[in-house]
Amino acid sequence: MARADRLQSGFLVLADISGFTAFVTATELEHGAEVTGVLLGGVMEALAPPLEIQELEGDAVFALAPDDAAKTDRALMEAFSRAFQAFSERQREMSLDTSCLCRACRGVLGLSLKLIVHHGSFMRQTVRGRSRVAGPDIILAHQFLKNDVEPRTYVLFTDAAVERLGIDPTAAGMERYTGKYAHFEEMDCFVVSLDRFGRRGEGVSPEMLLGLRSLLGDLTLGADPGTQDDLRSVVAA
Repeated sequence: MARADRLQSGFLVLADISGFTAFVTATELEHGAEVTGVLLGGVMEALAPPLEIQELEGDAVFALAPDDAAKTDRALMEAFSRAFQAFSERQREMSLDTSCLCRACRGVLGLSLKLIVHHGSFMRQTVRGRSRVAGPDIILAHQFLKNDVEPRTYVLFTDAAVERLGIDPTAAGMERYTGKYAHFEEMDCFVVSLDRFGRRGEGVSPEMLLGLRSLLGDLTLGADPGTQDDLRSVVAA
């Protein structure tokens, strides 16, 4: 029988590799797993702290930031930016390494990163000596990985997340997306798309990173990106 700890609330974040299934089924098992491991390892280092890494789930990293933790909204946004930067740096390092010409090492630029950011409640549990978190919001956050958002490189904030962060998605020009999943009510989400700043097969480009850093910084400050750096084009795919 699991022993439940107290109910908590906080940010639930999933960092997922887009194109993972096609990549691993078309490349050598040994190098394919090594490539994705290096990419996800960089993302984990970038997110924690301020987030707590909960689990590595195949092609995704699941992390959370409890509301009672010593962190700020700006620290979270900076962590998101670092995650994309770490992914990009490791991706390009591997693409420039000519010591191996296998399909996995040559195809690394075909991968990209997406973040799902939700805010909700969860229960910490200890099962046979191992800690885990559970609850409907944990399930919902994972469900948002199964969406039909067309960009491959993006940050998807749920309505609960933008409300907690104090973001005005209309002022920021964020694209609205409505998610509908079994056993859950419809939930509005808001997408920051970065694909328009790079070509397919180039991975996460420096132009994407520059736009993302500027946008996330402005969102944290509660500024309207459209009135300062014309960043509305960053979020509108």
